[in-house]
Amino acid sequence: MLDSEIGASAARTAPAPPGEAPSRNRRGRRRVLMGGAVVLVVGAAAAVYALQNRAEPPPAVVSTLPTVPVERTDMVNVREVDGTLGYAGTYTVLGAKGRITWLPEAGDVIRRGDRVYGKDGVTVPLFYGATPFWRDLQQGRTGRDVLQLERNLEALGYGKYVTVDRTFTWATAQAVKAWQDDVNLPETGVFTLDTAVVQPGAIRVTDVKGLLGGDAGGTVLTASGLGRTVTVDLPVNDQGLAKKGAEVRVTLPGGKATTGHITSIGTVATAGTTNAKSQTGEGTENATIPVSITLDKASSAGRLDSAPATVGFSSTVHEDVLVVPVNALLASGEGAYSVNVRDASGAVRSVPVELGIFDGDKVEVKGDLEPGMNVEVART
Repeated sequence: MLDSEIGASAARTAPAPPGEAPSRNRRGRRRVLMGGAVVLVVGAAAAVYALQNRAEPPPAVVSTLPTVPVERTDMVNVREVDGTLGYAGTYTVLGAKGRITWLPEAGDVIRRGDRVYGKDGVTVPLFYGATPFWRDLQQGRTGRDVLQLERNLEALGYGKYVTVDRTFTWATAQAVKAWQDDVNLPETGVFTLDTAVVQPGAIRVTDVKGLLGGDAGGTVLTASGLGRTVTVDLPVNDQGLAKKGAEVRVTLPGGKATTGHITSIGTVATAGTTNAKSQTGEGTENATIPVSITLDKASSAGRLDSAPATVGFSSTVHEDVLVVPVNALLASGEGAYSVNVRDASGAVRSVPVELGIFDGDKVEVKGDLEPGMNVEVART
């Protein structure tokens, strides 16, 4: 290589003396380093800004709806029919020949030994029994009417020495005399057929027919028993729901609920109400039969009479099923339903359910549920 070429090459590669501008390569490297530093600074600033301005996560939503535990019980589907609350039984009190000198008032309750009415200034009391006295009774008589008399004397406290049977003995006559003395009758020991009124039990006066000073012969008053009943006209198509002795649910005025038992079921159907515009046979389709229900607790009806009441007849029974309140159901669309189950931590999950029968404000459900789970219900 020529000396001149070697010198030129050395001149190109030799470092620049102090004070001289750097070569192009050094300027390029310097630009790269400075650019990277700027990127790092900007990135760090952006990260700090992001940390400083990051939004706080929304607080967890806590449900405040009330909950009710899932139950396992028996469910009954009920058919409700409107009826009328009243008193059991209808009785007519017939008087004997004489002048009426005392009368009770409508609503009065008369029990064994109490005065039913007054005749010729003498008390005519109530005796319990199945048959009115039809003959005078005295020593030596025998029969069911004697047994009925002796049972009443014993119940009124006059049977200490009486053998309660079908025979009117000397002891029976003494008991009759003691009773006659207490009710201001002649102490004859003979029980005359018009001495007492006979009814199956205690009565409640519903209407007074006789007049003070009037003839006692004929109807003196009408009465009912003390038991409380509801009478309904049950559609013939539903007569299979009524079984004598079956328990029913009764709703009284004011929404008060109680229970009763079916005591009688009519066999004669009554055609439904029709008019000139009714279709042929409509009366037959709407025919009803009378059904009487006796309340288990007469006191639950208070003094109400001829008041509206609703009777629930059991039609379907499902035993040992899961039950939730109706207001726990959530419509999920197209006839589907679900319930919201809340666990101990407050977490809520939706559980699809299939519906069974309804009973009041409860409904049978099938789904991924267990007794004791808490389901949310609508706030009332």
